[in-house]
Amino acid sequence: MKKLIMLMLSAVIINASMAQKEKTVEVGGAAMYPSKNIVENAVNSKDHTTLVAAVKAAGLVETLKSAGPFTVFAPTNAAFDKLPKGTVENLLKPENKAMLATVLTYHVVAGKWDAAAIAKLIAEGKGTAVIKTVQGGVLKATMKNGKLVLTDEKGGSAMVTIKDVYQSNGVIHVIDTVLMP
Repeated sequence: MKKLIMLMLSAVIINASMAQKEKTVEVGGAAMYPSKNIVENAVNSKDHTTLVAAVKAAGLVETLKSAGPFTVFAPTNAAFDKLPKGTVENLLKPENKAMLATVLTYHVVAGKWDAAAIAKLIAEGKGTAVIKTVQGGVLKATMKNGKLVLTDEKGGSAMVTIKDVYQSNGVIHVIDTVLMP
């Protein structure tokens, strides 16, 4: 028993030591650890409580915990607040689960696309890159004043405010507006 306790204590110390050495990015007042998956990190961001609630309501938690890799353009609570009054509450209703999943998966791209990879696509596309989402729609990516801007199919745009938040199963880019398919 003593040996088992010592082994468990050693594992905790080693994990704590590894966590201290990880290069983290702070999002919503919390460190985002590259060794954790998208969901494990997102639940700690106070700026993404609406997104986390939406992911849960849409039944996408297990998908975003899977190996991926995924690139997630993660709208903040303030981004959701920009939507017309009642939109979020309506989308979170059980009868609107499919619609909510459509909106959320429009923010997800298959693969691990960091800002440098997206910038390269933009350069190759002579100023614009077309990115296919998991939902099946497309986003147009451009650079404006050194910032990555995404434009949805309805003409709305979102700016990446925090880029390259690496996860064990992909990368998150925080955005300031909800994109609509």
